[in-house]
Amino acid sequence: MTLADFNEIEPIYNSHFDDFWSSQNLKAELENKSYKCIVAKQNSEIVGFASIWFSVDDAHITNIVVHKAYRHNGIGKLLLEKLIELSKVKSSLTLEVNTKNEIAQDMYLKYGFRNLGIRKNYYDGKEDAYIMTLYFNK
Repeated sequence: MTLADFNEIEPIYNSHFDDFWSSQNLKAELENKSYKCIVAKQNSEIVGFASIWFSVDDAHITNIVVHKAYRHNGIGKLLLEKLIELSKVKSSLTLEVNTKNEIAQDMYLKYGFRNLGIRKNYYDGKEDAYIMTLYFNK
């Protein structure tokens, strides 16, 4: 994602995407060298994006977000596959997923992620998250 991409989605960020972060948090992350954000486009329109942080030996998915009108079309899977590809230079890839989001959990399990634990009150201090990790063979 470039700043031009960000400028395209900012006006609809909270209405057409889930508001995991404020748009200003997303913009600040784009300037972090340890962070990478990718976009999915359909007919030149951004229909989804995903982001990842890289640390010394692992990577961490921070977002996989699909435009509400384009969900259930495989866009999330394509974004996840690209993040996995980008992360294979590290030893593992970790994420948090809402314990109520069974669709996302099933997708992660199909790609080999393991449920390693739970973060209590992770989302807005109210909802729990599973910690899931995919290990790469080195």
